[in-house]
Amino acid sequence: MDRAETRVAIIEDGRVAEVQIERRGKGSVVGHIWKGRVESVLAGMEASFIEVGIGKNGFLHVDDVVAVGVPKRKRLIADLLKKGDEVIVQAVKDPMGTKGARLTMQLSLAGRFLVYVPFGDGIGISKRLDDDERHRLRDICRRLPTDGGGIIVRTAAAGASAAELARDLASLTLLWKAIRERSDKVTTPALLYSEADSSLKVIRDMLNETVDEVLVDDARQHERIQGFLRRTSPELADRVKLYEGTAPLMEAHGVEAAVRSTLSRRVPLASGGSLVIDDTEAMTVIDVNSGKNVGRGNTQLEATITRTNLEAAEEVVRQLRLRDIGGIIVIDFIDMDDAKNRRAVTKALNDALEGDRTRTFVVDISPLGLVQMTRQNISDGVREIMTRACPTCGGQGFVVSAETHAIDAERQIRLLLAKGGATSPVSVAVHPEVADYLEADGNAALSDLEEDLGASIALERDGSMAPGSARIAGGSGGASSGRTRSRSRSRARAESAAE
Repeated sequence: MDRAETRVAIIEDGRVAEVQIERRGKGSVVGHIWKGRVESVLAGMEASFIEVGIGKNGFLHVDDVVAVGVPKRKRLIADLLKKGDEVIVQAVKDPMGTKGARLTMQLSLAGRFLVYVPFGDGIGISKRLDDDERHRLRDICRRLPTDGGGIIVRTAAAGASAAELARDLASLTLLWKAIRERSDKVTTPALLYSEADSSLKVIRDMLNETVDEVLVDDARQHERIQGFLRRTSPELADRVKLYEGTAPLMEAHGVEAAVRSTLSRRVPLASGGSLVIDDTEAMTVIDVNSGKNVGRGNTQLEATITRTNLEAAEEVVRQLRLRDIGGIIVIDFIDMDDAKNRRAVTKALNDALEGDRTRTFVVDISPLGLVQMTRQNISDGVREIMTRACPTCGGQGFVVSAETHAIDAERQIRLLLAKGGATSPVSVAVHPEVADYLEADGNAALSDLEEDLGASIALERDGSMAPGSARIAGGSGGASSGRTRSRSRSRARAESAAE
């Protein structure tokens, strides 16, 4: 941790599985609760936009509106909300790109073992717990006072006593009471509750008996975590230690290298194959390549392909978690003829996803070797936080070649001479890369231009110009295109060259 950002890394079996980066002033708003104001109601979308005071208005769909006594299937947004209404909302998805935060009125407050849903009902229990534990926890929760709300029992509640669950629920109901009281006093829009920062959230959600240790390299943050655990799980407090090594914490545990690897499209596999990960506007596409993995000895091609795909299935899930990739994902495994092998790869993928805390849905592998899946997209991943769109290519991932720029510049020169009426000799300023192309092969391209236009051309190199533009000055006047300097300076250089 440093003053500019907080980083949290989860290491499983010696490898970095997840990384979270939270920068000062740019933290996630997921879990925050506001008193907001309805800015507009869009009947055609069955949604409304809510001002909550964070710049972009949040998006609230009709399905996320709490309306007691109104059947969910028959609700219309125009019947539930109108412009100017004040509502209490919670963010379930961060603002991304041009979109504001996704909001809900079905609030939830997370504790160590339980999630309290003030406007909910009933008891939900994590499906990751075995049946016996689910029955035990349900029996305990039925006896807890919920003040008319609902309870969701988290995976972390495994083995928790009735007293621990009661204490957790009591703190959450007190928190809800405080939120309601604050809502009555503040002016809209106003923040009513801030979710914990990334480090405390990970401690709350993941620290249990299966975690060997937690290392923290900031004394103040270490004390905050210890204070939280003393209130909630004192038996786990000794697993959180202040890091005292000489090398930086993230460097010592390979996190720096893992973070940098997320900036690359290509991910090598141990067998010699690789993954290629490409983001599009609609989805993320992951291609599996066999690369140097050609098998050994008399190994059949199908067996080699299957082994590569099985290895890739595990690495795909690791990359989804490491890069926090969400939305629609298409994985192009290497084609397999045997349906049994396709089922084995799908099973390997699903088994690996068992360790992913983020909600996913996977469609069986197709005869073409494609797997379609979705992964819940809540906030920006590591790469989105660390990078910005390239100013040269605008995020397209490619730049126009010097030859293409030169051809464009030729067109500009022809057009400008035709319009400007300049007489020979003519000074033409272009980008240095374009000049190199025009002067290649003994000025062949330049000679062709002079012959076609009937004018003598003096090339001038100007690195400040856009590569595909040209600037003309000479004879009776001139014309220009692209970024230009003053015409008088261009003329002066042309005259100096003539002398």
